[in-house]
Amino acid sequence: MSHEIEFAYIGVEVSNPEALDQMLTGMVGLLPGEPTVQGLRTYRNDECSRRVFVQEGPLDDCSVLGFEASSTEAFENVVTRLQAAGFELSEGDNTLSAERGVARIVYGESPWRLRFELVQGLAREAAPFFSPLVKGGFQTSGVGAGHTAIAVTSFDDSERFLLDSLGMIQSDWVETEIMEGIELEVRFYHCNSRHHSIALAKLPFDLGKSLHHFQVETNERDDVGLAFDRAWAAGYELANGLGVHDNEGAFSFYTTSPAGFLIEVGYGTKKIFEPWDGNRRYDRISRWGHQPISRS
Repeated sequence: MSHEIEFAYIGVEVSNPEALDQMLTGMVGLLPGEPTVQGLRTYRNDECSRRVFVQEGPLDDCSVLGFEASSTEAFENVVTRLQAAGFELSEGDNTLSAERGVARIVYGESPWRLRFELVQGLAREAAPFFSPLVKGGFQTSGVGAGHTAIAVTSFDDSERFLLDSLGMIQSDWVETEIMEGIELEVRFYHCNSRHHSIALAKLPFDLGKSLHHFQVETNERDDVGLAFDRAWAAGYELANGLGVHDNEGAFSFYTTSPAGFLIEVGYGTKKIFEPWDGNRRYDRISRWGHQPISRS
């Protein structure tokens, strides 16, 4: 299918980087990368040098989302659409390019209150990726680092940004009642064969945070179960136990990070094909499971 961009990296600002480091490396199975010149911690889930950036600070939320263009033509196409839609972009200098580990970068503010970065030439490591904890590796080739789910109040502007400017396509959506009288609507968007690289949760009120969760996808189903066992053994809060999502079909679980946002480890997400005819409403988030787990 057409493939102009893929989810390249996520940056988070957290008050306790050491605690998040233990979760990312000891439970999820990411590999620590080299710190940036400015001292940001970095993590990898494939041969790319930097997939996660962690900065110390009080935000305890996502601070930046980066997408990589598949070619120079794709980069220019996305920039042209963003500018035509009225989104202001700045060209990154050599310092910022080096910090992100990319050949070229432009950036601007997204309607999600997060900084958006479009890059080209994401640096790769020469040695093959191998995680001792996730021996089957993570699914990233041609589809990016994983996906994120963002809580938004400015839904129309956010969707326009994704569809008209970034060229994404809606995969499907969920409308369900999460508790009596409170409806939840989540829409899912793809930019390559991954079912979604970003999801928007439409909120009637501002939660004060943008990032709901960041997901990584394993190549082998057992690696999800092994990560769940590590999370249980470490005493982490399990926001949602093992389950299968109804729309995307992923087998996964969620842990609550020390910063408050969730981290999802999943397997078997549905693939997108063209022409895509699966854009329909689902009335439940999970086919089974994903129940909160109490340790008391």
